[in-house]
Amino acid sequence: MRLISLVNAVLVIVALYFVVFERDALFAFAGREDAASQSDAGAEASDASAVQAVGVVALRSTAREIDSAVLLRGETKAIRQVEVLAETTSTVISEPKRKGTFVEAGDLLCELDPGSRPAQLAQAKAAKLEAESRVPEAEARLEEAHARVAEAEINLIAARKLSETGFGSETRRIAAEAEMSTAKAGIKAAEAELKATEAGIEAAEAAVAAAELELDRITIEAPFQGLLESDAAELGSLMQPGSLCATVIQLDPIKLVGFVPETEVNRVTVGAPAQAQLVTGLQVEGRVTFLSRSADETTRTFEVEITVPNPELLIRDGQTASIRIAAEGAKAHLLPQSALTLNNEGQLGVRTVGAGNVVDFVPIRLLRDTADGVWVGGLAETVDIIVVGQEFVTAGVVVAPTYKDVSQ
Repeated sequence: MRLISLVNAVLVIVALYFVVFERDALFAFAGREDAASQSDAGAEASDASAVQAVGVVALRSTAREIDSAVLLRGETKAIRQVEVLAETTSTVISEPKRKGTFVEAGDLLCELDPGSRPAQLAQAKAAKLEAESRVPEAEARLEEAHARVAEAEINLIAARKLSETGFGSETRRIAAEAEMSTAKAGIKAAEAELKATEAGIEAAEAAVAAAELELDRITIEAPFQGLLESDAAELGSLMQPGSLCATVIQLDPIKLVGFVPETEVNRVTVGAPAQAQLVTGLQVEGRVTFLSRSADETTRTFEVEITVPNPELLIRDGQTASIRIAAEGAKAHLLPQSALTLNNEGQLGVRTVGAGNVVDFVPIRLLRDTADGVWVGGLAETVDIIVVGQEFVTAGVVVAPTYKDVSQ
């Protein structure tokens, strides 16, 4: 019984081998080769019919020239903002200006109590006059010293001649030489006195200038035209060097500040026109006035500034803005956003109808998003793009496209 079971198992294995691995030879032996071939051809025809039955809607698109703008987010920033500080110690004696007040350059913001400053200025001026009055006396002493030298020189010449001829004593000659040395020393002393007098005048002038500057510091003025962002210092408050008098902000013109990625920075140039839309819906235009040469260490982006006119002060400091900086033009296709899809590798692109109505996947790059659709690059000049049914076909599949008019 065991032998019979073993034989049956061997026969079953041999039969399965011929059915699985020697199918064609078995059919040829059985005279069914033609039937099998006809069956395979019928299956392929059935598959081809199924593939050709896939219908899609395609859009024949032609590339158009657009300005390939650089898009970024930013915010508005005042062209200038200064905290006006006190430079001396005193109390405020003027009524404060309230925040929001428009001021011109030179307008009074805070006036401080002058105290003893006018008296100190008068004292410095008097000291200057006193120093100047000493100049004639010092000059007269210098002239007197020169006259004594001339007299001593005459006496010395006479004493030497008398001593040489024997009519004068040697003692008289020596006394004349001593008198000459004393006269010369008198010139040096007079010159030193004159220089000291002139130095006294310069010191007095410096004291006058310092007193005038200290007196000027009691009036704190607006450095430029703008708006008060804070109230001026209150009446009676004590101001010390560094105390805040008021904050002045200038909003006309105003800056738009954004950060450009390092992949786009070479497309931005100083002087390029730019547009922006604020969160309020206001549209503004300006030009690039600054592009940083150094990247931010954290974000690896470059700061860009755009100057925008703001005569009516409609733009405020710190508002968010969507910025478009004009760059060199490029060819692009305008497509509905629904036409975009992903391949198995996660690449963003579109599916197109190629030669023989065979589907192909083409990666694209987004250039701009508008209300009418998205502008994309990376496609040929003219291309048939599947806009309906692209999610149900893959590359290599044959389709039966129906073309959609561009205006639809």
